[in-house]
Amino acid sequence: MYDLVIIGMGPAGLTAAVYAARKKLSTLLVGKQYGGQMAWASGVENYIGFQYITGAELLSKFEDHVKQYPVKRVEAEVVKLTRDNGHFITRTAGGEEFYSRAVIVASGKAPRRLNAPGERELTGRGVSYCAVCDAPLFAGMDVAVVGGGNSALTAAYDLIKIAKQVYVVSLVEWTADPILVDKVKNAPNLTKLVGYETVRIEGNERVTGITLRSLDGRKEEKKIPVQGVFIEIGTVPSTHFVEGLLELNEKGEIKVDCDCSTSVPGAFAAGDVSSIPEKQIIVAAGEGAKAALGAYRYLLNQ
Repeated sequence: MYDLVIIGMGPAGLTAAVYAARKKLSTLLVGKQYGGQMAWASGVENYIGFQYITGAELLSKFEDHVKQYPVKRVEAEVVKLTRDNGHFITRTAGGEEFYSRAVIVASGKAPRRLNAPGERELTGRGVSYCAVCDAPLFAGMDVAVVGGGNSALTAAYDLIKIAKQVYVVSLVEWTADPILVDKVKNAPNLTKLVGYETVRIEGNERVTGITLRSLDGRKEEKKIPVQGVFIEIGTVPSTHFVEGLLELNEKGEIKVDCDCSTSVPGAFAAGDVSSIPEKQIIVAAGEGAKAALGAYRYLLNQ
């Protein structure tokens, strides 16, 4: 029986672990991927104290901080969170069960899928959801980026320095921040394809192309030969394991009050998985601290 189980190992979960440990709470940190989306960030320019730092470097600093405290860590996918007799039970895909008096859900978000034919079959064989991770594998190749928001143009910016040709495919006009648009709009090896939907991703053993359909009245299809497809159409909250326990909003995020408390006493949520409006590393870290302090106050009153 732990005082606190923290589900998620991104900036919110890691910060919560430090704050909980400093309050002398017996704490378990459990999650599928250490670092969360922070680990994918090529460069971070808006985390206070660092004018520029890579996501991997910032994660390393977080990890070094957590290691100063007696926080147990289990890397496993959480498949169910339940509550029984006032205690929380966190179950993993491997069948483990962890009991706690309080819980913080900081599981973040996962990449949104296109659900186009060929996508799942070719994931890891030319289809990627992380340009930071995989862009170097496509040096000198032709690639497509699907999406028109910040994540898509950040991926395009990484890829124009590595790939031979980058096609940016979006349903509507780009919605990314102007600073990102300015970085890529004049790249000689970037082709902007607005008003197209992805019909399918081509290939057997590996990606060989992407088939698009125009959204105008002609509905014409065209196949573009590419060796890689980067899907950057946003993310969805990782809340499948709390359905039926915690109240969610229309976006599938966990509803929280200003102290990070949820609809269930003793359960708190922090970071991108919660209903806070801004999804930033520094915001997630602050929310993680708030959640840990909220859990501590809750436990004091039990």
